[in-house]
Amino acid sequence: MGLRLAVVAAIAAAALAVAVPARAALPPVKHVWVIVLENKGYDETFGPSSPATFLARRLPRAGQLLTQYYAIGHASLDNYIAMISGQAPNIETQADCQFYDEMAPGLAGPDGQAIGQGCVYPAQFKTLADQLTAKGLTWKGYMEDMGTPCRHPALNSRDDTQNARPGDQYAVRHNPFVSFHSIIDTPACAAGDVDLSRLTSDLASSATSPSFAMIVPNLCNDGHDSPCVDGRPGGLVTADAFLRTWVPRILRSRAFSDNGLLMVTFDEAESGDASACCGEMPGYNTPNPGGPTPGPGGGRTGAVLVSRFIRPGTINATPYNHYALLRSIEDLFGLDHLGYAGQDGLKAFGSDVFGR
Repeated sequence: MGLRLAVVAAIAAAALAVAVPARAALPPVKHVWVIVLENKGYDETFGPSSPATFLARRLPRAGQLLTQYYAIGHASLDNYIAMISGQAPNIETQADCQFYDEMAPGLAGPDGQAIGQGCVYPAQFKTLADQLTAKGLTWKGYMEDMGTPCRHPALNSRDDTQNARPGDQYAVRHNPFVSFHSIIDTPACAAGDVDLSRLTSDLASSATSPSFAMIVPNLCNDGHDSPCVDGRPGGLVTADAFLRTWVPRILRSRAFSDNGLLMVTFDEAESGDASACCGEMPGYNTPNPGGPTPGPGGGRTGAVLVSRFIRPGTINATPYNHYALLRSIEDLFGLDHLGYAGQDGLKAFGSDVFGR
């Protein structure tokens, strides 16, 4: 009888092992940089007539082009928030939070989602930055033209950075770290949410470069404005010039040579494209994530990845979105999945991306 039970137990264990396969091995990435540009669809950016020749031609030759990468809503802020927290849009974040107000009621709902409307999430809702800190890892947000670290309006006041001004083209709506009390109520905000000018010195060594960095150009260099308040053409031409300056600095840095991964993508496509992928969940706080155009998402933007773990010149048609990006970064650093990054069946970057 004892032998029979042992055999049955062994068979059951083997069946369970088949039913629940182990997570695929991932490369030992130590540093991730994500550069986020603004408001361009895939065909405009990566199509044959794209004026962004560095982004559309040079970078894909050095890494991998994700042809089916999607935003999760419109307009800007909800996409940035999703990238670091897995939180879905609400009506105010869809409108780029003209007022920097508290989320209310801000209750914990299903799927790790905050229930309510507003722009600053209660402290119980965590971000990738919080996860990294808890694990003894590091993060930085490099925000061009921000100047003062962790710069944001006073709570429940109007956001005066919605439009660029000469000498100040920083936009709070493109800085997701200041949308969370878990960050702005702590010294970590001033230490981690800094001006882009800090990036050069941080790249000098692996020790001074964070585990995760989000790089956000100003309203001209990110391609948002065209023309720009300072007289430059803006759009993809100026965004491409920004990449020509900063991407080589990253790729040639000691930090990147120490198992780095660079990604360049866009927050959203043009507002007329509300398409989505990956079984995107719309959330509980808005009837139309793709608004004002009816649709579930923020459109197809595409993305480029560069790393020594990625085969140069490859093209990947696997569908991914901002939630999948968050899940992928969490997997690389051995973290749990926040919000909709934990959606059942959501695919993270795997052997299709890290094929080298």
